Amino acid sequence: MNALIEQLSIPPQVTQMVGVVLLILILASLIGNIWSSVKPGALVDEILLRVKSWWFMTAIFLLALLIHPALTFISIGTLSFLAFRELFSIGTFQSYGRSAIFWAYLSIPIQYFFAYMGWLHAFLTFIPVFLFVWMAFWIIIQDQTEKVVVTLAVLPAMVILTVYGLSHMAFLLSLPQIEGFSASGKGLLFFLVFLTEINDVMQFIWGKVFGKTKILPQISPGKTVEGLLGGMISSIIIGISIRFLTPLSLWQVMLVSMVLSFTGFIGDVVMSAIKRNIGIKDTGKSIPGHGGILDRIDSLTLTSSVFFHLLYFMCYA
Repeated sequence: MNALIEQLSIPPQVTQMVGVVLLILILASLIGNIWSSVKPGALVDEILLRVKSWWFMTAIFLLALLIHPALTFISIGTLSFLAFRELFSIGTFQSYGRSAIFWAYLSIPIQYFFAYMGWLHAFLTFIPVFLFVWMAFWIIIQDQTEKVVVTLAVLPAMVILTVYGLSHMAFLLSLPQIEGFSASGKGLLFFLVFLTEINDVMQFIWGKVFGKTKILPQISPGKTVEGLLGGMISSIIIGISIRFLTPLSLWQVMLVSMVLSFTGFIGDVVMSAIKRNIGIKDTGKSIPGHGGILDRIDSLTLTSSVFFHLLYFMCYA
């Protein structure tokens, strides 16, 4: 086992957290099933459904984290591909937007190649600058001026959310090594994903138990002030407890954890607003029992880039 870990270059801090996550999921499954048998109800059914979806998502993320670094980039890039395809498929695009879709899909391997090579400037500018300019030009030369404003607003926004945002997870693996920090990029990736997803869980639990004051009842009726604040407090405490996965100081990890919690909330309600505008409940059926890929990683579409830039400013600038 140690030889395998050494071959895969898995930092010991990450292997410890893998064990912790698996233990949490096992305990959550046991407690949920016992609760369901003793006092069945809608709340425990929803919790069990979420736990099952987290087993599915955890398996995907752990596989991406533990395999060869090059395959990790491919795995996250595939996640971007699936998320973009899912978001595009639920939209109301007409034929006028489809001619530019090829370039949106092509941007995925290019963006992740830049991340793999560690070319920061190309990584940061390719999609928001060069891809946007090219897609605008392409739409015009195709003589597709009908609803061009909508196309140039919606299509780049989808690419930003599902490709540009999520690709920051991959670039964490290409950041330069910091002296005295041994968890490396895999530790940073684990910190980001774990804190983002546990924040969603804690906001859900706090909201169900103590939630009274709704924040955006027309967009996400389940979101409450109590759930948001409880999630923030929980995220700060959890962030401090796993600070060893980052090179951040105590005050830095507290700030980052709080910002990630709020940003995750924004990502969740943004996706909820999109689904309500289209008139659907879930973005797909990719994850058994809990909708599509975007239903589970909506928070990560925003927290990934925010975490990357906060970290870079604090530790690499």
